[in-house]
Amino acid sequence: MTWGSWGKQLSTEEMVVLMEKCLALGITTFDHADIYGDYGTEAAFGKAFRASTIDRSKVQFISKCGIQMTSGRENNVKHYQYDKDYIISSTEASLKKLNTEYLDMLLLHRPSPLLQPEEVADAILSLKDSGKIKKFGVSNFTPSQIGLLESEITVSSNQIEFSLTQNDVMDNGTLDDCMLHKRMTMCWSPLGSYFREHSAKSERIALVLKTLTEKYNASESQLLLAWLLKHPASVLPVVGTTNFERLSESVAAVEINLELQDWFLLLEASQGKEVA
Repeated sequence: MTWGSWGKQLSTEEMVVLMEKCLALGITTFDHADIYGDYGTEAAFGKAFRASTIDRSKVQFISKCGIQMTSGRENNVKHYQYDKDYIISSTEASLKKLNTEYLDMLLLHRPSPLLQPEEVADAILSLKDSGKIKKFGVSNFTPSQIGLLESEITVSSNQIEFSLTQNDVMDNGTLDDCMLHKRMTMCWSPLGSYFREHSAKSERIALVLKTLTEKYNASESQLLLAWLLKHPASVLPVVGTTNFERLSESVAAVEINLELQDWFLLLEASQGKEVA
């Protein structure tokens, strides 16, 4: 969710209320990254979590590290950093900001051409041994990049860009890799560009959705999520909205089981051609 300066400017009290409403809906996992909100969202969320009465054991915190921005840091260029000391110090900073003693999962935010698997493994094992993280995963990594890491350490998850409008991961081996190795598959931007961009692709999708919204008595966003949920990789959408009504609507999408041909109708609309 976009809690801070990159999204809706929620007060601490509003964040507490939203957290409690999320739990009531069955949403218990909160996805973060050190850079979100220009390095400020974790602290804002952590302040609200401390002010709440939520039991830490009932929720899961995920965060990411590795991207170095020029804003909020003394950097001359945006880059990636994955040396042992940085991974550990970044994780410890996230723990402090989030007001928690551990992360349920730490992700490397994006792959770096300079990443050294041994160094990453040393950092992750140290964090696990000290109880500061429970599981380790990656975000936006290809299967070969994960394979390189797994020469030294197990990778439990991959958070990827996946939606009806951006579905390359179905063909480039990424989702196959997640299924083959039983990795948790999270997807960011699950609604894709459908609501953001006007294009021939979005027009084709809209024509199909117009029929399906009536057939399933569902909204367009629910059907876009249902399309993802149909995939056998057991995809977990990372929903960015902080609007409670939209959250409720998103949760209800799990009840929609798209018929096989409807799923392929949407795929055809996205690709602009029928399958081979």
